[in-house]
Amino acid sequence: MGLAERRRALGYSQEELAHALGVDRRTVGRWEGRTTTPQPPLRPRLAELLHLDLDELDALVGQPRAARPESAGPPPRDHHGSGDLDDMIRRQFLRAITVTSALVSLPPDEGAALAEGALRGMSDDFLRRNGHLWQVYQLARAKRSVHPVVRDQLTALNETLDGRPEAEAQALCGAAGDLFQLAGELAFDGNRYTDAAASYTLAASASQEAKSYDLWACALVRHAYVDLYERRYADAVGTLSAAEKVARRGDGSLSTRYWVAAVQAEAYAGLGDLAACERALDKAEKVTGLSEAAHNGGWLRFDGSRLAEERGARYLQLGRLDLAEKALSTALGQDILASGQSFRRRGAVLTDLAAIGARRQDPDQVLAYGGEALRLARTTSSGYVAHKLQGLRTDLDPLTRDARVAELGAEIDALCTT
Repeated sequence: MGLAERRRALGYSQEELAHALGVDRRTVGRWEGRTTTPQPPLRPRLAELLHLDLDELDALVGQPRAARPESAGPPPRDHHGSGDLDDMIRRQFLRAITVTSALVSLPPDEGAALAEGALRGMSDDFLRRNGHLWQVYQLARAKRSVHPVVRDQLTALNETLDGRPEAEAQALCGAAGDLFQLAGELAFDGNRYTDAAASYTLAASASQEAKSYDLWACALVRHAYVDLYERRYADAVGTLSAAEKVARRGDGSLSTRYWVAAVQAEAYAGLGDLAACERALDKAEKVTGLSEAAHNGGWLRFDGSRLAEERGARYLQLGRLDLAEKALSTALGQDILASGQSFRRRGAVLTDLAAIGARRQDPDQVLAYGGEALRLARTTSSGYVAHKLQGLRTDLDPLTRDARVAELGAEIDALCTT
């Protein structure tokens, strides 16, 4: 197989491969025609994109030249800031989502049908595997490590749906809506918000087809997070209002509607509405009256255990620093955060406590909490914690006369640009 065949087999056009490498499309054409060979600095990235090791790449495109032209600059970083995450995995994932979305909307084929029991068994099998993936995702320190497994599950779902009539495909929509939400979480944690929004949109559509109202409402809540992180609070309120209406039609024994309320509190805090924020938080706290089976540990994980840190973060948004510090300190003392079971959540709470220190002009508090949050962000490669630290960065400017704070700010800048 030559370079052109390998490229096409992996779904790349010449332009897509060139863009991923930061070269001109005609350069890729010359490599494929073997009139030139890729320069040494480009080869590791090209090998990653083509799923080859360097020896296999050398056999495919020829040996590298001894010298590299001075005019050629270093290959650019992934503009999504995804670090080690292979761009092709991201595109394969999006392609899988798009294909699956198309398949579930195919017109029915009268000549094909499966027994209802077989369909139910197939759907249950996917749901069990999805549930396992959610557990793996929750426990993984580096969320991106779960990406290839989710991609494989999407591929399997595609193959199952391929060519099936609408009646059969619809039976798998619940599993698809579940898996699309997990895929969106992975994109979101990597700060790839466009990809996340696409995943959540498809999750909502699939869940609607399956008439799974709680699953549908959760997809809308996750979609609202994209607006929240880009500070489009009014848009988030609209999306969450729709989620609230959908959740009302769901299972009242589940915690869905209370999760909606908790996220509504964040949107109201962003708009500066303290009264609406506190009403939403008070509603969210009613989740404690539900049984332990109110959440499934997968696409619905809201059990109220995060409410102390949520309340603290909301008070911080609203500038109520004393209330915020009290709630956040309580949250930090919880077993799940103190023992390090959830690095992502601990990193977020630490960042909020550092922000309180910055607003009080207390560099020691900033360094104590911000430094630990930075270490957790590096350990986990979490885009979520990195995003929180990026928000903290703007609070540090008045304190940068302190060399230690200036150094922390520079380390945050480096983290958020790599």
